[in-house]
Amino acid sequence: MAARLSFLLLSLLLANSSIAQNSSKSTVITAQGAAAELRLLDKVAGKARDIIIQTGDAYKLGKLRIILGECRYPVANPVGDAFTFLTILSQDRMKEYFSGWMIASSPGLNALDHVRYDVWPLRCTMS
Repeated sequence: MAARLSFLLLSLLLANSSIAQNSSKSTVITAQGAAAELRLLDKVAGKARDIIIQTGDAYKLGKLRIILGECRYPVANPVGDAFTFLTILSQDRMKEYFSGWMIASSPGLNALDHVRYDVWPLRCTMS
């Protein structure tokens, strides 16, 4: 029984290492945009709107303050995706609701967790 278990564990380890060696890493070359287009949703009012915010600027959304740190896009397909670094704070800057990267093609991957508002990137703009 112990020999079978050892053989099974060894087989699993070898299979996992060969899978890891065969997986390819894809690298996306990005460029920096001057601004980002964001979609804002007020879940209580049921209204959505799109805004353009410049890198380094802030936008007031109700009692939230949205700050765009950076917007990057794939060089090979500029309209295909966007990677934005956002910081979302309360207006008095006492509470941070979100700080990190959001990806336009996967908005649920790293999302704002707020009871009233949703924010997600749509694309980067060059000017």
